[in-house]
Amino acid sequence: MAEALELDADGRTVRLTHPDKVYFPERGFTKLDVARYFLAVGGGAVRALRNRPTTLQRYPEGAAGESFYQKRVPRELPEWIPTARISFPSGRFADEMCPDGIGAVLWAVNRGCLTFHPWPVRAADTDHPDELRIDLDPQPGTDFADAVRAALELRQLLEELGLRGWPKTSGGRGLHVFVPIRPEWDFVHVRRAAIAVGRELERRAPERVTTAWWKEERGERIFVDYNQMARDRTIASAYSVRAFPHAPVSAPLRWEELDSAHPRDFDLATMPERYARLGDVHADMDEHAFDLAPVLELADRDERDRGQGDLPYPPEHPKMAGEPKRVQPSRARHDP
Repeated sequence: MAEALELDADGRTVRLTHPDKVYFPERGFTKLDVARYFLAVGGGAVRALRNRPTTLQRYPEGAAGESFYQKRVPRELPEWIPTARISFPSGRFADEMCPDGIGAVLWAVNRGCLTFHPWPVRAADTDHPDELRIDLDPQPGTDFADAVRAALELRQLLEELGLRGWPKTSGGRGLHVFVPIRPEWDFVHVRRAAIAVGRELERRAPERVTTAWWKEERGERIFVDYNQMARDRTIASAYSVRAFPHAPVSAPLRWEELDSAHPRDFDLATMPERYARLGDVHADMDEHAFDLAPVLELADRDERDRGQGDLPYPPEHPKMAGEPKRVQPSRARHDP
């Protein structure tokens, strides 16, 4: 078993230790296979990460082992990998790596990173998101096909609002739709826009879509996880590897593919061939930056005409002005 080898990453040499370590026992994929995968899809992977503060989800013993999220850059970060300072809801801050090339990606892979979690901001302005990220999360009793149906309805809604989304698989059962926006609104406003989009989808298909934060209220519906737009919440990047036994990846898709696609179609073995054939199907995303104002106008109407204000934040987030009580409904009914 080789102790280490060197990989060429666009002219930069990156050392990979223990390349033969098995990361996905069910498929036999090794650490070297993961590195070669990212080399094969490097342009797309870097496009999704470039200039974004990025949290690393690391699996030092492979997908079946324990994992942890690394937010702060380690002391051994090479000087050629840029960083950006982000602030948490608590007011504390951290410096996170901002991958600017495939060399930075492979450096993280060597430390067991399978899934990259970039913030929806760029290093130059970490307080104003440049992406509205909509997470369509299947609940028990629903599946990927239900998420696809919700995504197609979302596409229609976005078009009505003058927006365009780019869909991708989560790597699990769900779908993510990213909308590039002008970085003119803070996290509170962009999260409010995500809530407005979710509520409009819920009105159009109340039996199939929900924005209910409490699981006991969601039922067998697709949950629009609006809190993915809260500060310090991130979504797995396009091309990230997910730690399931069959080694799936988060696959960028074209809208016309949704009806025929399935998450298991995209993994460490199949994605490089797809990428060689089609390239990065989200390559043009950075050429767009949409106006969020129409969505915020929808949020204003929800509050003014329907009395629909804010929704609960994640439990680790400080209490926000105007936020409803973070009390599970079944417990609230029993409180004196």
